[in-house]
Amino acid sequence: MSAPTLLDTALMLAAHGIPPLPLRAGKVPFGNCPDCVGNACGGRPNMKTPGPCLCPGVCHAWAAATTDPDVLTSPTWATAWRRAAAVAYHPGGAGLTVVDLDDAAAVAWARTALPATLTVKTTRGEHWIYRGAMTSRNAVRPGVDVKSRMAYARWLGRGTGAMTPLPDAVRALAVKEPSPAHRAPQSLTAPLRGHGGECPHRTPTYLERGIAMAVQRITEARSAVHATVYRTFLAVLSTHGGCGCLTETHVNRLFTAAQAKGESARHCTDAWTNALTALGL
Repeated sequence: MSAPTLLDTALMLAAHGIPPLPLRAGKVPFGNCPDCVGNACGGRPNMKTPGPCLCPGVCHAWAAATTDPDVLTSPTWATAWRRAAAVAYHPGGAGLTVVDLDDAAAVAWARTALPATLTVKTTRGEHWIYRGAMTSRNAVRPGVDVKSRMAYARWLGRGTGAMTPLPDAVRALAVKEPSPAHRAPQSLTAPLRGHGGECPHRTPTYLERGIAMAVQRITEARSAVHATVYRTFLAVLSTHGGCGCLTETHVNRLFTAAQAKGESARHCTDAWTNALTALGL
């Protein structure tokens, strides 16, 4: 029995609801056709859903991905498949998220920080694939990219293990940290030593005001609650996480405010842990 062609693989993915597209050598998509160069076609690269391009060519990277077998086998795609070096897919179009772990260090981090899920070996690392879509973001930490909506990932086989739901710990990775210019001071990171319980660089009154403001910020969030909780935790820890002045009571107040907005206890823990990691605490 002959080995499956790239087109066979693409049709198999499409039959399972996973939108494929061809990649050229170097793991890059095919370029725009002359009619679409310079966004002349009217903004197709800004699509938020996958689908065949309006032009007959294989254009616009992830936005060209489709589950339509008539498009995949059309004469205009035939040339692309003959020139292709690999098959990719649009994870977000299939309701999936790929955590791309680029090296052994990133894999080691994931094994301690993320829930187990379907795992696919790559050339240097692994893809961890979760059920659920989210915003994509590259370089969320050293050697780690998140690929879901408006992104593509190489198809490298079915992998091993059972796919699990997208965890809050992965969603938090795509939340951009506040600009360092607007962060609270982070210069003091040594643990508290013999100051009678006082923060060595802030008064207890300042700490209490900061916690109250953090609780208020979470409570008043009307949208993007996940991001608000993470950024608030990050701001509190950047000021007081290294000096030893935060107590379990303070942390419980922040978690209680977040859970009152509908966040799970697991998400609170994950957001707190990710904030600690982001700050190197």
